[in-house]
Amino acid sequence: MAKDKIRKQDALDYHQLGTPGKIEVIPTKPTNTQRDLALAYSPGVAVPCEAIAANKEDVYKYTAKGNLVAVISNGTAVLGLGDIGPEASKPVMEGKGLLFKIFAGIDVFDIEVDATDVDEFCKVVKALEPTFGGINLEDIKAPDCFEIEKRLKEEMNIPVMHDDQHGTAIISGAALLNALEIAEKKIEDVKIVVSGAGASAITCVKLFIDLGAKKENVIICDSRGVIRADRDNLSGNKKEFATALDFHQLEDAIQDADVFLGLSKGDLMTPDMLLKMNNNPIVFALANPDPEIAYDLAIDTREDIIMATGRSDHPNQVNNVLGFPFIFRGALDVRATAINEEMKLAAVKAIARLTKEQVPDAVLKAYHKDKMSFGRDYIIPKPMDPRLLTTVAPAVAKAAMDSGVAQFEIDDWEAYKEELEKRMGKEDYVIRSLMNKARQKPKRIVMPEAHDPRILKAAQIVSDEGLAKPVLLGKISLIRKLAADMKIDIDGIEIIDPRSEGNKENREKYAQMFYDIRKRKGVNEFEARDAMNRRNYYGAMMIENSDADGLVTGLSRQFSETLRPMLQIIGGEDGNRVSSMEVLLTKKGPLFLADTAIYRDPTAEQLAEITLQVSATVQREFDIEPHVALLSYSNFGSTEGKEPRKMREVLRLVKEAKPDLVIDGEIQPTFALNPETLKAQFPFTELIDNNVNVLIFPNLSAANISYKMAQEIGGVEGFGPVLLGMNRPVQLLDMSSDVQDIVNMVTMTVVDAQ
Repeated sequence: MAKDKIRKQDALDYHQLGTPGKIEVIPTKPTNTQRDLALAYSPGVAVPCEAIAANKEDVYKYTAKGNLVAVISNGTAVLGLGDIGPEASKPVMEGKGLLFKIFAGIDVFDIEVDATDVDEFCKVVKALEPTFGGINLEDIKAPDCFEIEKRLKEEMNIPVMHDDQHGTAIISGAALLNALEIAEKKIEDVKIVVSGAGASAITCVKLFIDLGAKKENVIICDSRGVIRADRDNLSGNKKEFATALDFHQLEDAIQDADVFLGLSKGDLMTPDMLLKMNNNPIVFALANPDPEIAYDLAIDTREDIIMATGRSDHPNQVNNVLGFPFIFRGALDVRATAINEEMKLAAVKAIARLTKEQVPDAVLKAYHKDKMSFGRDYIIPKPMDPRLLTTVAPAVAKAAMDSGVAQFEIDDWEAYKEELEKRMGKEDYVIRSLMNKARQKPKRIVMPEAHDPRILKAAQIVSDEGLAKPVLLGKISLIRKLAADMKIDIDGIEIIDPRSEGNKENREKYAQMFYDIRKRKGVNEFEARDAMNRRNYYGAMMIENSDADGLVTGLSRQFSETLRPMLQIIGGEDGNRVSSMEVLLTKKGPLFLADTAIYRDPTAEQLAEITLQVSATVQREFDIEPHVALLSYSNFGSTEGKEPRKMREVLRLVKEAKPDLVIDGEIQPTFALNPETLKAQFPFTELIDNNVNVLIFPNLSAANISYKMAQEIGGVEGFGPVLLGMNRPVQLLDMSSDVQDIVNMVTMTVVDAQ
């Protein structure tokens, strides 16, 4: 967001209103009873204390140390504000803690130290080692920050990193690798000019050299001009990178440069200076809030420029949040004793690789983009990309293990990635499990709505990921043009035009089959032939004739209208009813809700059948043991009425059909979803110690309203409605489905087809 969009009072209100500040401590264990408190503190707390006293490493087992980072500053170099002191730096440190938590699930205590003396500061931080799993140094002036980090890394046995130095270096390093690839230049050949000689700039240069840049090809400028070997009173870091070349000012040094890195102040670079650079100039103007050259000015000056800034309102934002949460996550998870160069380089390369992968639809939505792909305007991922966690953290953890600083070994990397996702409460492991199944034997899935870009992108993803073999229906030339316009690669994906002359034989065959199916149900031969010109009817006949394995559709029609041809042609399995469920992915685990789309006011018999369908699907396709709650406004007969009586009858019918299914009701969701309250109030129910994951609602209104409210309020993700009971694998989309929803439904359909 541009700086001028933030009003001062808005910022003050944000930090002041409600609870002052941005962070709080939340208990992770029950504290409801006296027994809970006795376990949390005296006398129960003595037991883990004694265990840790006997073995210090048990501190990671019985306390939060392994997931706790200290963000520490003395406020001497707060970004954009300078030396404002420890108290004034606290909002920044709280903000840093917030980023650790929301991006990587890491807990933080921010610590503002009233010490500007290096010895005193180091003494304070070193004394904190028993409390924390890692130390993030922040906003400490140069050259003190170099000495402080160096000493603490030598003296402490936990990861220590000064993010102001290394964060910018890691992200700009990833951006540089990708920019050089686009510019078709080799890092060992390029001339690099740097404006700024502070901690970030010097560390960036060091990392660029680690990546392969030649030291003699780097020229650094400070406020006095080029840092030359013949200059007096150079500090150690400046002296290390002083040049003997005959350049004196930035405008001289920039001649024939390939890369410009700015970590200084705004508007230092002019258009004339930019024009002096080589072809395909790489310009990282990272001064905030005003870059060394304004983005629009730079783009207007050079069409071949590859540019990054520190601002979120321009492409290619070099933002430290792309790195530090995930670097610490990986370091903590293998209990690393340090964050070394190998781990930093692993982060650089992981971030660079991720940029070249297909951008998820959720990221496009977050940044209001229709498309985003590797190129001049996309050389590093966006900060809100959820894949950073499962890409960077494992790379860092593995580098720690390979370089010998890890005290804990990870041997199952897929399980580790799933654990990362669970830790963040996204519950993507449910989807991952389905995807793993789908990849084992991908099936041909018909996608009739290929005129929609969401379908094309989903088709590309499922094809690339080996989840399915998509078959697109529609006019081939139009589909290919749309894909080209959207930069979606559908090469190798089958496209069928149902109306084409070359497809006449199949169209006639399907029309005759449809007529035979529906001739005693009001369909004549003309109507049957006409129906085969409609892609949903044609696609359904492909499935019925076993010319494909499954079908996913529904973006362009209301649910009932899309369902009609599926029921007419395919119908319910063995004459059973067709129902639906919604899948919600919550922090407490997945929830399966039914019926959310079809039956307005089902009878007890219909609900019993739906319950059995949902339970079987949850068990078969998700590998989850179903625990079913029959919801109502009543608890086990507490209130009489039509709906409570109906749900009690459902329980009787289901238990007759499947006695071993964990199910009970009627029950209010307050108790069904709260194990502690349930156990205290209703100790007789078999739902106790069996966390409820299937919710059966008494009618469509209750089910539909509940899941839509849950999604809109936030905190949960989901997909559906998932059709149950169809004779063949068919899934219908909601008209508002995004690309990830479509990918999920295709995956479900493949697993069903298997």
